[in-house]
Amino acid sequence: MTTGPLAQLRERRPSAPPTVTALPRWRMPFSWTVLTALFLALVLANLGLGAFDVGVERIIAILLGKLGIDIGVQYTSAEEAVVWVIRVPRMILAALVGAGLGVSGAALQGLFRNPLADPSLIGVSSGAAFAVALSVLLGLTSGAVFIQPLVAFVGGLVLTLGIYAFSRSAGRVQMATMLLVGIAVNALLASAISFILSLSDDGALRDIVYWILGSLGGSVWDYAVTAGPLILIAIFVLVRQAGALNLLTLGDAEARHLGVRVERSQFIIVTAAALATGAGVAVAGVVGFVGLVAPHLVRLVVGPDHRSLIPASAVSGAILVLGADLGARTIFAPAELPLGVVTAVIGTPVFLYLIHRARRSLAMGGW
Repeated sequence: MTTGPLAQLRERRPSAPPTVTALPRWRMPFSWTVLTALFLALVLANLGLGAFDVGVERIIAILLGKLGIDIGVQYTSAEEAVVWVIRVPRMILAALVGAGLGVSGAALQGLFRNPLADPSLIGVSSGAAFAVALSVLLGLTSGAVFIQPLVAFVGGLVLTLGIYAFSRSAGRVQMATMLLVGIAVNALLASAISFILSLSDDGALRDIVYWILGSLGGSVWDYAVTAGPLILIAIFVLVRQAGALNLLTLGDAEARHLGVRVERSQFIIVTAAALATGAGVAVAGVVGFVGLVAPHLVRLVVGPDHRSLIPASAVSGAILVLGADLGARTIFAPAELPLGVVTAVIGTPVFLYLIHRARRSLAMGGW
């Protein structure tokens, strides 16, 4: 039998990292039951509530009717149009955008080993916002409906990959360097966007500000069909990287000794997070706090194991955006609030509470 450092490392290779704490057996199914119930309730609420209310039985009849199933419940053509043409694609996009942001936030927090990491820190949101602002100023978005989402997606993804490449040195990417570069670039692009706003006329100014504040008001089936697959692919990739993320939380050197191809995993995680966030920002504008808050909320109940945390973050992110969009549509109906404003109002107190809770736990541990 071989003994030595290499054999000891093989024996130490865990199925889950040492930082993952076992949870009570009842806690995981209970947590998923609550998350699923909240998600389904918000789906029905988003389809039924608004300036034109539609009953639950009619919603079910309309959806089943699209599958050729008649349950004998009568509904009007106006109800069918409101639910199927307007609210279903908007609900799907809200859930997908929230899921993509939640998963990206969980993955980046694990990758950077920083609980304050957020998809916006790697440049996706600021890159997309700058690209849209510049394209509106130059009059490039007045053509096809897909021009603005395409410009936003490409701008966010290109900037993220540029930050990643700039942070690469001697064949390796320093995550701390990438975080600092992202913060610096975000500050630079915020100033550039402000300069573009100062040059814009009233129409362009309204378009840019409306998009930067975030909204799902322009949701159509074409957007859901286009952005949806990109977000789902990114979520699938990040779920597959959950085991590597568990080991990366131990540190790059330890993860490398345990068999993780660190640079490859880092590139895959950053690219997938940029893909999910970029596709979401392209169709919904800049939606803040979801990627930051959603993973923290579920980490309290499902634990730090990314194999559970990433799927739970997808559901909690979807819940947050569905709830925020419902509030944006109904609080001052028929007027509509910007989605980004609502997520900030929800996310800020929740995040402050999480910081307070963590600080109190550390203080008690110190005693």
